[in-house]
Amino acid sequence: METTTRARIRAGDAVAYGQLFEEHAQAVHRHALRMTGEWAVAEDVVSLTFLEAWRLRAKVDPEGESLRPWLLGIATNVIRNTRRAARRHREAMAKLPPRESLPDIAVELTARMADAEQLAAAKAALARLKPAEREVFALCVWEGLDHAAVAEALGKPVGTIRSRLSRARARLRDLTEKELAAARATRGAALAPEAGPSPEERLQRPGAHGQVTDDRTVAVRPTKETIR
Repeated sequence: METTTRARIRAGDAVAYGQLFEEHAQAVHRHALRMTGEWAVAEDVVSLTFLEAWRLRAKVDPEGESLRPWLLGIATNVIRNTRRAARRHREAMAKLPPRESLPDIAVELTARMADAEQLAAAKAALARLKPAEREVFALCVWEGLDHAAVAEALGKPVGTIRSRLSRARARLRDLTEKELAAARATRGAALAPEAGPSPEERLQRPGAHGQVTDDRTVAVRPTKETIR
């Protein structure tokens, strides 16, 4: 973004701010959707991010290039606050009588993917990362920001970003493999056939009163042969 546009945003120019929204709203929404897995929450994050950006416009550096890292940093903070609010809401709702739960939109999204099993494992693994690792992974890998841009977005040293990303990648691979193994073991157990007698055993199994049974007919031995 040109320096003059940054200066206009700092000065509260509504037209320049509208251009900022047009250029970066989709990136903020994509980041929020990947971090939360819910369309409605992601849309709320976009609105709150740009409201907060307007409030903080005086802090925009007049020198620099794209404001995308700055906006994604604000979005990350908004997501944190949203999660805290959601957690407090769940704790309050847990005290109420149980009710029928509504389907999570993330389930619908997952069902549309070609490899639902791997996506589900990756999603579960990502949720088990530490929040700081998950944020760095999302910004570096999904949003394609370099280490310096992520450091700017999160207000952390570049070295911290590098180490968090390295740990996140290693843990995500390990956790995804474990999730996949557990899912396949569960599926295998569910599909395993129920144990029963073999065809030979069914043919040789004696029935009542000297009968020999199989799956097709019942043959009765002569009474005299049975007595002998």
